[in-house]
Amino acid sequence: MESTTPTDEYYYPGTDGPEDNCSAMELPYKNIFLPVLYTTVFVMGIAGNALLIGALIFKRRVQRLIDIFIVNLAVSDFIFLITLPFWVDKEIYSGLWRSGYFLCKGSSYIISVNMYCSIFLLTCMSSDRYLAIMHPSVARRIRTKQYSITLCICVWILSCLLGLPTLLSRELRRYNDNTYCTDKETTTTHQIGSLLMLILAFFVPLFSILTFYCSITKKLCLHYQKSGKHDKKLRKSIKIVFIVVIAFVFSWAPFNVFKFLFLMSGIQELKPPFCLPFKVAYLGMELGGPFAFANSCANPFIYYFFDDYIRRAMVQCILPCMKANNLGTSSDTSDTRLSYSLTAFVHGEDASRKRRRSVSF
Repeated sequence: MESTTPTDEYYYPGTDGPEDNCSAMELPYKNIFLPVLYTTVFVMGIAGNALLIGALIFKRRVQRLIDIFIVNLAVSDFIFLITLPFWVDKEIYSGLWRSGYFLCKGSSYIISVNMYCSIFLLTCMSSDRYLAIMHPSVARRIRTKQYSITLCICVWILSCLLGLPTLLSRELRRYNDNTYCTDKETTTTHQIGSLLMLILAFFVPLFSILTFYCSITKKLCLHYQKSGKHDKKLRKSIKIVFIVVIAFVFSWAPFNVFKFLFLMSGIQELKPPFCLPFKVAYLGMELGGPFAFANSCANPFIYYFFDDYIRRAMVQCILPCMKANNLGTSSDTSDTRLSYSLTAFVHGEDASRKRRRSVSF
């Protein structure tokens, strides 16, 4: 096959299987629109996440438990975004890596850690909301700041460990007197390991998130149906739930689904004329990668538009002269308010079941 541009592990897991036999499909004009897109993500993401971190730490002093997860997610995104200019430079020069050996390994490792950290933190946030809404009585006993901080520390440690294969596999390689940041040669065993890692680190958390939020939505519908309050409060609660799920799926699912297909085509060692799955998977990752990158700048805007408490804190950071009482001082989220009403609802259900059992006996 003709010489092709090596690819970075985050976008395209390194493999010498189908690439030795099937030529990859490249996005036209990607050295133009990708730098523009990544620059926009960098500017908006750095500003948005810095504002979000400052608002929650310095203005609100991290009063809510959910804010601990949000701050950690913003820090993870901020660290990743610092490395983005190196990848902008790479795209401008058609894949050439001009930033040296250390940044090749370091930036690739940071991207990998950010990917795992984001997914695991979102899973922790969804499980925390599930506990607060579905089991409010239990949640009040175990949901503490220490509980949230410990979970975040575990997420960072696990993410840093899972990113080590990327750190070890990255290297600078020369092709036709040009330097590229790419992977070392891989084996079928390595690709099977990558496939299992993808399933455990993305598809399992995704299934967990969807399960948690489906249960929450069902509980809310039942609660408001019995209480007769199925108007604005219900619609807002369910809307926030679905916005979080949709943002997560829209950002991460396209890239990871095509990555799964890419790894499968590598394991099967496709050869002409059976190159279509490899070509589709490769092109799909090129299209899905920018959505995953853009997730790092999208989160502050999601919280700004859908979380009144965070919006007030961010506005106070931008306009410090505005008094807190003009913006409202309540620190309750929909989760917190609902947990109190759902506690009574749960107790009512328990009492009803006990009455039915006593009648049956």
